Amino acid sequence: MWFRNKKTHHQQSDAELIATYKKDGDTAVVGVLYERYGHLVYSICYKYLRDEDMSKDAVLNIFEKLFDDLKKYEVTNFSSWIHSVARNNCLAVQQKEKNKIPLEHTMADVEMEQEAELEIYAHLPNLPEAIESINEQQRICIQLFYLEKKSYVEISTQTGYDLNQVKSFIQNGKRNLKNYLLNKKNESR
Repeated sequence: MWFRNKKTHHQQSDAELIATYKKDGDTAVVGVLYERYGHLVYSICYKYLRDEDMSKDAVLNIFEKLFDDLKKYEVTNFSSWIHSVARNNCLAVQQKEKNKIPLEHTMADVEMEQEAELEIYAHLPNLPEAIESINEQQRICIQLFYLEKKSYVEISTQTGYDLNQVKSFIQNGKRNLKNYLLNKKNESR
């Protein structure tokens, strides 16, 4: 009775399942691993992604990759290994989402940046006059920060202003320069 001694996939350990898959390529093995670990992988994915649909998609992608990964890698402790795979997959998804720029905003953003650059170039001839129009503290901080690329701390050390004053002079100076240049633009129309 040789067939009674043979374990079914559900009775095999993870290591036995992986060995069977590597030997026979039986895809049902991945299904058994999914039954055993799908909920764990989902909870890991949800912990990182905080989105039900994205987590479900991640689980499916992870188990779909198992068909190739189990043949490529030597897996001795499947539960630890799948935990690491799930975590790394989710971190990659997070990074991809973080770097993704919505397509509908991309063209508008590019056009706005181009318009802003054209605005700046259109007002460059008035910039020396604009810089002279702001008060001395603002002018010094603006020149040190933007032209000499000094940090707030370096400006504070060089001028004797405290950090809050430096920040305030730069912010107010930028606003005053912008207002001056916009007024010049409106006068020239």
